[in-house]
Amino acid sequence: MSSSKHRAGRHFLQIPGPSNVPDSVLRAMSQAVVDHRGPDFPQLTLGILDQLKPVFNTQSPIIIYPSSGTGAWEAAIVNCLSPGDKVLAFETGWFASLWKSMAEKLGFEVEWIEGDWRHGVDPTVVEEKLKADSSHEIKAVCVVHNETSTGATSRIGEIRQAIDASNHPALYLVDTISSLACVDYRHDEWKVDVTVSGSQKGLMLPPGLGFNAISEKALDASKSAACNVSYWSWQDMIDNNKNGVFPYTPATNLLYGLKEALRLLHAEGLENVYQRHARLAQATRIAVETWGLENFCVVPEEFSNSLTAVVMPDGHDADALRKVVLENFDMSLGTGLGKVKGKIFRIGHLGDFNELMLTGTLSGVEMGLGLAGVPHNKGGINAAMEFLTQS
Repeated sequence: MSSSKHRAGRHFLQIPGPSNVPDSVLRAMSQAVVDHRGPDFPQLTLGILDQLKPVFNTQSPIIIYPSSGTGAWEAAIVNCLSPGDKVLAFETGWFASLWKSMAEKLGFEVEWIEGDWRHGVDPTVVEEKLKADSSHEIKAVCVVHNETSTGATSRIGEIRQAIDASNHPALYLVDTISSLACVDYRHDEWKVDVTVSGSQKGLMLPPGLGFNAISEKALDASKSAACNVSYWSWQDMIDNNKNGVFPYTPATNLLYGLKEALRLLHAEGLENVYQRHARLAQATRIAVETWGLENFCVVPEEFSNSLTAVVMPDGHDADALRKVVLENFDMSLGTGLGKVKGKIFRIGHLGDFNELMLTGTLSGVEMGLGLAGVPHNKGGINAAMEFLTQS
């Protein structure tokens, strides 16, 4: 027999992804596996691709890979760039840094704009860098929309305006792994060339699906790009998807789950989904401010609606607090990554999430702060509840 104790109630998974998976999505995924070459499968594929378009706000092709978001990053850059091409990228946090590292490993030159992780991408810097590149050596601008490690959301529409103002032909590649289906996103209107995303956050699925939404400009670029691609080939996917099938075995049961998750999103209404995320995020920030703690992101217009990263007071370790919360209240909070490890903890408030789940989360944090001896003011949970009842 196992010596581990049973914990009554459910575990609170309040990391910024993977997020909670709705029961109906889990049930959908429990269906028997079917023949992905059979006569009924194309209807599933074509229906999903159609229902995804409003989430990305696009009429462009959307490709679904059996992969993590990291795989979708790789697909984005190897399909439309050639080895040795220069890309412009920005240090907004841990995941932006990983994307840079991947690009370098794949043979691309990265012009890296260093940052302090507390800000999103500055559109004026984008314009300056592109205007200075009169020979158009920069072939792509890579931006993380919502930096999951820091809680800073870059202004994708304003960055598009900066690219346009520079009259530069660079492709625009955007990571929406922790923002898609959480905040308003406009692939077509913002003229994004490749939107990268993943299944395990706003789409309310387990990890395992990666996405690329692809503009005509990016597709044209892919025809002359010189990277060798096989598994990640856009064209193979597009040619097969026209008939509702895939060039290799898809993640069948995750697609069942995706169909149900899209049904839930559209039943709630995407605008309502975005408003819900904004409201719960604001309540979280009110609690943090009342505790006398600091939001790691320092620009209010860049505050994330998917998560809030909280700065620990000097001399106190974020992972020690996380351990206290987990051991006492069976709740997982996000750790600090890279250079902010031990300095911040992250509260996820994205995906299948409501007011009672948030108040439970904030209660666990406030009690944990007390048990861990972290200096704070009482009443953050009360301030959040006051906001939620009045709004």
